[in-house]
Amino acid sequence: MTARTVRITGHDGDEVEAYLASPEGDGPRGGVVVIHHLPGFDRPTKEIVRRFAELGYDAVCPNLYWREAPGAAPDDAAATARAQGGIPDERLVGDVGGAAAYLRGRPTSNGKVGVIGYCSGGRQSVLAACTLDLDAAVDCYGAFVTGTPGPDFPLQVTNLVDQLPNLRCPLLGLFGKDDKYPSPAQVAELEQILTEHGKDFELHSYDDASHAFFSVDRPSYRVAAANDGWQRITDFYANHLGS
Repeated sequence: MTARTVRITGHDGDEVEAYLASPEGDGPRGGVVVIHHLPGFDRPTKEIVRRFAELGYDAVCPNLYWREAPGAAPDDAAATARAQGGIPDERLVGDVGGAAAYLRGRPTSNGKVGVIGYCSGGRQSVLAACTLDLDAAVDCYGAFVTGTPGPDFPLQVTNLVDQLPNLRCPLLGLFGKDDKYPSPAQVAELEQILTEHGKDFELHSYDDASHAFFSVDRPSYRVAAANDGWQRITDFYANHLGS
């Protein structure tokens, strides 16, 4: 595979830094937009982008904090973005839409693009799937897809309950039963809403797993849950993206 930093056209025509990984070969193949977590455009996220290339996809991750802190270390950029209340939803949708257009414009593309996000990116993945024309979406323990942030929550976010009826593509959700954000009750609410509106979805919750169970560099990492989750992601994208 090859991996490199590129520039894509994001929200409002802005030029945004992004990380691209691609397998060898001419395609055609699907694409995956990776939405990074709140810690930012960091090394673990880039490893995930490369993993999707190893699975046979063109994958790209836009640096959502590029405007706030171009060239800054991931921790510093994340702190700057957090201090400003996070990334506005409208801008997130524009950046993900630009990333999807970038992937579809590559000569290797089969025209299909999925999105995946972790933590804050999980909520943003669902938001994108309710707003953009995508072919598949994965939510890895995204907080406040349902539920309401408390008054002390540092980010300026709302839940997506009013947008869930507009979900445009199949959704895979992966959660930990010991998580608080989202809690099992909030996951159950998500399931109820999607069922009521006849959406195409799969939700899976893991025992002995809390938030960030995919993160191999954190104490929250859970081998069994992460391995099963990756297999479900692999199968889900193979079914919907055609690679």
